[in-house]
Amino acid sequence: MSTKRVVLNFVLFQLGWFACVLGAANQMPWLGFVIAASLAGIQLVFIANPVKELQLMLVACVIGATFDQLILNHGVVHYQANGWSPTIVPVWIIGLWVVFASTLNASLRWMRHRYVVAVLFGAIGGPLAYMAAEKLGAVTLTITPSSHIVLAVGWGLLTPLLMFLSKKFDGYAHV
Repeated sequence: MSTKRVVLNFVLFQLGWFACVLGAANQMPWLGFVIAASLAGIQLVFIANPVKELQLMLVACVIGATFDQLILNHGVVHYQANGWSPTIVPVWIIGLWVVFASTLNASLRWMRHRYVVAVLFGAIGGPLAYMAAEKLGAVTLTITPSSHIVLAVGWGLLTPLLMFLSKKFDGYAHV
């Protein structure tokens, strides 16, 4: 995969992340979702097997939304601007999972066979992303420092799982 494609994927993910988080912080959760899903969708046009990549996005979204629903149900986090019921994971979080999934076979591909690195990447990066979202006003970590531990364990498990699934649903591999 070309360096340009990897960099573009990373930049589009960052734009999607900020759109979702700032949209939530400003009570516009659907705007973030639409932007993130559009950025992920644009990338599907330029890959060898968009159906496989879309499958990965959907699987990752279900897994991620389930995780976020669990931490919401257990009071680990409180989300701003749900877009629907405050008892259901917000729409903008769904957008974040879709745009994050778009990185698994592109800018995060380097981590594919490095499961220990994936555990560490998730255990550190996951909580840092929630902390950044909290600083921007999109979430509140309600039981800190326990929230950080739950997020580190959750993301430490999710990241290698998603990297494993990315091999099965690799839209960048030639058909």
